Amino acid sequence: MEKQNYYQPEIECAPREEIRKWQSEGLVRTVRHAYENSAYYRKKMDEHGVKPEDIRGLEDIHKLPFVSKNDLREAYPYGLLCKPLSECVRIQSTSGTTGKRVIAFYTQHDIDAWDDCCARAIVAAGGTKDDVVHVSYGYGLFTGGAGLNGGSHKLGSLTLPMSSGSTERQIQFMQDLGSTILCCTPSYAAYLGETIVEKGLQDTIKLKAGIFGAEAWSEEMRRDIESKLRIKAYDIYGLTELEGPGVSYECCEQHGMHLCEDQFIAEIINPKTGEILPDGEKGELVFTSINKEAFPMIRYRTRDICVLSHEKCSCGRTHVRMAKPMGRSDDMLIIKGVNVFPSQIETVLIDNGYSPNYQLIVDRVNNSDTLDINVEMTHERFSDTLGEITSREKQLVNALKGFLGIYAKVHLVEPKSIPRSEGKAVRIIDKRKLY
Repeated sequence: MEKQNYYQPEIECAPREEIRKWQSEGLVRTVRHAYENSAYYRKKMDEHGVKPEDIRGLEDIHKLPFVSKNDLREAYPYGLLCKPLSECVRIQSTSGTTGKRVIAFYTQHDIDAWDDCCARAIVAAGGTKDDVVHVSYGYGLFTGGAGLNGGSHKLGSLTLPMSSGSTERQIQFMQDLGSTILCCTPSYAAYLGETIVEKGLQDTIKLKAGIFGAEAWSEEMRRDIESKLRIKAYDIYGLTELEGPGVSYECCEQHGMHLCEDQFIAEIINPKTGEILPDGEKGELVFTSINKEAFPMIRYRTRDICVLSHEKCSCGRTHVRMAKPMGRSDDMLIIKGVNVFPSQIETVLIDNGYSPNYQLIVDRVNNSDTLDINVEMTHERFSDTLGEITSREKQLVNALKGFLGIYAKVHLVEPKSIPRSEGKAVRIIDKRKLY
């Protein structure tokens, strides 16, 4: 096992009894803070028949109502704000494409806590103050750039605030400044790796680790990125509604992401009934922030499907681990009555030797769902022979049907013909008018 380093060992390796005490005290404090300072929270709790004095500790969390993305839209922009604007120093916002954007507010206290969470993630990936942290997440309203930038500063690393795009410049700075830790979306990391390999520049890059999040990615995609960039790739998880990246992060053991339980309480619920599920069962992830001043979230339904584990981790960290999200209960595609997650399709493609560059087109023809998948061929597999392409398409159709249980029409397309993403990849085009 690798030698472990910690950013805040007294927190990251705290006894479970201490963590539970922090969470109980934080929950009581946050519920009272939200009730007293947000009319929206007060009304929601009153309608649910619960008062702050009913919450005496962690064991009472089930009494509280859930908060959904719809609540955030209804309360837009200031309904959930629990501090005067004069005490807020920043906003961040989601990049959602429907409805009102979610705006999150931060006091300086909130930003300091967020930066600490991201610093923990960088150290868990092997980062120190001697590293050069290359941040290629988007800056601006998107939380990715701001979060890892702040964490890198807290750690004392040299920070390159590259943002996304300008791939030639990204590679030039990697070479000239000796970037050692790359932070970006996995789809952009894959694109950077592909470009570096094509240009024969692997020996000029000093990267040792990457911290990738903001979109779903498979273990197969992880291995592909690690091979091309010659790094160890770490997962990071977060939501703008909670703070941004750094809610949880992988250690070197990579058996799930450690949640920052001094900042958040995590639950797994049955997405249909809201029932809290026992440790180890798959369900929807729900978060309560217990240390936020401006924009606390109480039992926020993330729609991410995953599993929590309290099993001891050999890295020494004691905070609960969450599995890589297995999809989203709201982004999940239901095709002909079958639940389909893009990550499942990605696994089949990479297992069969194809790149993670693909696009799903869902439509409804004569009241029946159709699924078309455009898949980029690698240069090694590319062929102008129609018969060979048709044969490969049939092989993928069979592999996908065996894995998913439904028929999908596969179209193998030329290398680089699907637009590359320099931010979040657009994987799905759903042409059905379902609402």
